[in-house]
Amino acid sequence: MNDDMLTKVRTGRGFIAALDQSGGSTPKALQRYGIPESAYTDEDAMFDLIHEMRTRIMTSPVFTGERILAAILFEQTMDRQVDGVGSAEYLRTRKQVVPFLKVDQGLAGEADGARLMKPMPGLDALLERAVGHGVFGTKMRSVVLLANEAGVDAVVAQQFEVARRILAAGLVPIVEPEVDIHSPEKAAAEALLKAALVRHLDGLDAGQEGMLKLTLPEEDGFHQELVDHPRVLRVAALSGGYSRQEADARLTRNHGVIASLSRALTEGLGAGMTDEEFDATLDASIAEIYAASVT
Repeated sequence: MNDDMLTKVRTGRGFIAALDQSGGSTPKALQRYGIPESAYTDEDAMFDLIHEMRTRIMTSPVFTGERILAAILFEQTMDRQVDGVGSAEYLRTRKQVVPFLKVDQGLAGEADGARLMKPMPGLDALLERAVGHGVFGTKMRSVVLLANEAGVDAVVAQQFEVARRILAAGLVPIVEPEVDIHSPEKAAAEALLKAALVRHLDGLDAGQEGMLKLTLPEEDGFHQELVDHPRVLRVAALSGGYSRQEADARLTRNHGVIASLSRALTEGLGAGMTDEEFDATLDASIAEIYAASVT
């Protein structure tokens, strides 16, 4: 594990850029960027277009390690190049941004008010490839929909089972049990989730550290116990469908939590923008998210 990257993730000022839209979320991301589904005929063409968008973001002069701690990449993005080098290598060496990789394969169906991750039969091979690319850590997402103790416990148990495999591969896991912002039991679900997370974190061995990516809570400061936990490198917040303005406002009220935003980061960017317009819009977004992350 790279000590410089570890130090940056643990103590650096800034936020995490989530550039990991998968096959399911890519069409919407492209549409917001100004590219309709009629602009491509198959999945390969779609992924080419989203890689062009991500490349434009990563190569922008305003996208640097001064305000961005890390970036989360989709598997296909890791395997592609940016400016002649691998995407993860580009982030690490040219931008001083720590690369992470999304490793989950999507969500299973709902059970007990939650959606677990689908099986990941190719995980070990994917982790080996990630290490080869110099990736620092991984991210995996599951979803809590209701305050159902069985569902919450199943989500957290699965996350930590996979996290231990990731740690064994020499990578740092970002555990992401998202609570649906539209849940009618959001606050109660967050309480169950925090209790389950603390139990599993307490069960980690000395020297085993990971990160958490959580929905911005209903109660300000609710995640402080997790921020302070000795097994937690950092707690990041996902926007979960909140607008950037709402996400930033909530983030500002949760000290010690940094942002990890995808849709909110790219809000307002358009394929038809000039480079000057694109960079100015991205710069304003980065400045706003950075300010909320360092409060």
